[in-house]
Amino acid sequence: MLRVLFVGDVYGAPGRRVLGAHLPTIRPRFDFVVVNGENAAGGFGLHRDAADAILRAGANCITLGNHAWHHKDVFALMLDEAKYPIVRPLNYADPGTPGVGWRTFEVKGASGTGERLTVVNVLGRVFLEAVANPFRAVDDLLERDDLGSVFVDMHAEATSEKAALAWHLDGRVAAVIGTHTHVPTADTRILPGGTAFQTDAGFTGPRDSVIGAAPEGPVQKFLTERPHRFSVAGGVAELNGVIVQMEGNRALAVDRYRYVEGEDYGDSQ
Repeated sequence: MLRVLFVGDVYGAPGRRVLGAHLPTIRPRFDFVVVNGENAAGGFGLHRDAADAILRAGANCITLGNHAWHHKDVFALMLDEAKYPIVRPLNYADPGTPGVGWRTFEVKGASGTGERLTVVNVLGRVFLEAVANPFRAVDDLLERDDLGSVFVDMHAEATSEKAALAWHLDGRVAAVIGTHTHVPTADTRILPGGTAFQTDAGFTGPRDSVIGAAPEGPVQKFLTERPHRFSVAGGVAELNGVIVQMEGNRALAVDRYRYVEGEDYGDSQ
C-alpha cells in the first residue's frame, strides 16, 4: 500500500512559502508527494528557483500544465532528470517535445517493500490550446505492463473533461485528480472500478485572491472588458491537496487536505 499526497497548483511566492513551511511538518505521513508546479513562478510556469523550493519542501515529483513552457529555465531542468523529477503534459504530439509526460518511481511503501508508482500529467483540450487527445495518450501509455500504481494529474479547464477521463480510466489507474481551476471541489470519491477522483485539488497560494491574483486586476478586467495587469496577491496563504491510499491500481481511501497559515492543523489528518 502507498500513501500519496498530491498538492494542487503552487501559485507564486505565497504558494512556495506555505508549501515550504507546512509540507515538511506532514511529510513523514506519506510515502510519496506529488506537487503541481504549474504556477509556481510568479503565477505562470516553473523556473529553477521555484523547482528547487518545491523539492526542498519534500516533493518527489513536480507536474505541470498549460504554462509548462513559460520560463526558459524549464528546458534545462527537464534535461537534468536525476535532479529535477519533472513531468510535463504527456499529450504534446511533437516527438521532439522536451521532457517526459510520465515517470515511474520506486517507492518504499508501508510494508517496507518496494512499490512502483507512475505519475502521469495530461492536458485537457476544452478551452485550452490544441494538443493531442489526452484520452488516447493515456490509453497508449497503459499498454505498458511495468507501470505499477498509476497516478494521473489531469490539468484541464472543463470539469466535464476531467470527470470523463476519470470514468474512462476507472479501474485501470489508482487516481485521477484534476488541476488548473484552483478551486477545490467537493466530489472526492472512489469510482466503482476503484479509481480515486476529485475534479480539482484546489491551489496552494494566497487565500484572499481571485485564483491567486490580487483581486483588483481581475475585477477591473471584468468591469471594463479591457486587459489589466494581474499581480500575485499577498496575505495569508493556503495549501490544498488530496491524499490517496492505493494498492496497485485500486484506491483504498481518498481525502481532501487543506491547511491555512496560522492554523494548527490541516483539515484531514
